[in-house]
Amino acid sequence: MRFSLTGEFVTSAPKPLHWLLIAATLAVLTWSGLAPYDRATWWMEVAPALIALPLLVATYRRFPLTDLLYCLIALHAVVLMVGGAYTYARVPFGFDLQHWLHLQRNPYDRIGHFMQGFVPALAAREILLRGGHVTGKRMLGFLCLCVVMAISAWYELIEWGAAVALGQGADEFLGTQGDAWDTQSDMLMAMIGGAAALLLLARWQDQQIARLRR
Repeated sequence: MRFSLTGEFVTSAPKPLHWLLIAATLAVLTWSGLAPYDRATWWMEVAPALIALPLLVATYRRFPLTDLLYCLIALHAVVLMVGGAYTYARVPFGFDLQHWLHLQRNPYDRIGHFMQGFVPALAAREILLRGGHVTGKRMLGFLCLCVVMAISAWYELIEWGAAVALGQGADEFLGTQGDAWDTQSDMLMAMIGGAAALLLLARWQDQQIARLRR
């Protein structure tokens, strides 16, 4: 790792870990797309991963992220791809959780929205810290949660748009499973995910950011 003349990070060659993450993510993407339950739903569910991967590759040399964040982004992508393959309401692991926890519905959708807060919170935190945009810890945490809630709100608006445009054809994408409060529950899970990430991983992320600067 070194600095360019403009003070930006420039990485030399991808780490083996990064190659492994790319290979694993592409493998899951291939599996997910072979025979999904509903092809239109698959496209909508995996779209964030399909958008993020080229962006991460394009910015890798100029602004490499911490290994922690790369791993979490890959994990989030896998969650999306599994949900796309089965649809969130039909993911087998979700049925197992439903049975173990005696729930009324498949909770895999909640896992997806938890990750929708968990990973963006740390991504926002890393960008704000490394760009020197925020220095106060309290304001940093507040803004990261604001980013999480903004992303969650936009996603719910997209779901609403899909429901209006596709009618019943959007049921698999929405995955409400008859829950009238699904939108509010999804946003709550995103907020909980973001707060959990900041509380549990902020110090670890700081250590990795410090190593990037060496």
